Amino acid sequence: MPSIFLKEFRKHTQPHILEVVDLVWKQKEQFVCWPEKSLLFMPGVVRTKTHTYTDKQKKQLKDGGIKPDARSNGPAICAYLLASGERPFRHGERRGWSIHHIYDGKFPAFENGTTIHAVKDGNYFTESAGLVAIHPIADALADEVPYFAWLLRHTAFKKFSFDPDNVFLNIRGKK
Repeated sequence: MPSIFLKEFRKHTQPHILEVVDLVWKQKEQFVCWPEKSLLFMPGVVRTKTHTYTDKQKKQLKDGGIKPDARSNGPAICAYLLASGERPFRHGERRGWSIHHIYDGKFPAFENGTTIHAVKDGNYFTESAGLVAIHPIADALADEVPYFAWLLRHTAFKKFSFDPDNVFLNIRGKK
């Protein structure tokens, strides 16, 4: 059961950090924005320094009112926006919140295990179900606190059945 799994991660989180996680998660809509749908925009593409787009991809972006972004995380940003994700602006700045890969190669589910590193895997780098627009405070939590990272991953599973490590599917099948 996923709740038992999450409770294990919670149990290993320091109390003062847990207070912050709980405060942010209680108001998660203020800190994390999800795309509306799951969409694999550029199958087979991984993060590199710059990117180019096919004519078909350029048309998809143009039809969606999105400018192609050639930067290293550009295709992921485009995938998130194409999937109708909202990207708020940072306070006092003209740039948006980070687009964060919730499967970032960190925090495997089980000891001695591994986890997907989306930017290195062409099945996940531009898969919108594994992307969120994230406030800088929550971004730091996702990068540093396994429990918070797994709360995001569990939410992706509930929203999109997105579970590239097959963690929640395996737990669901166990009695």
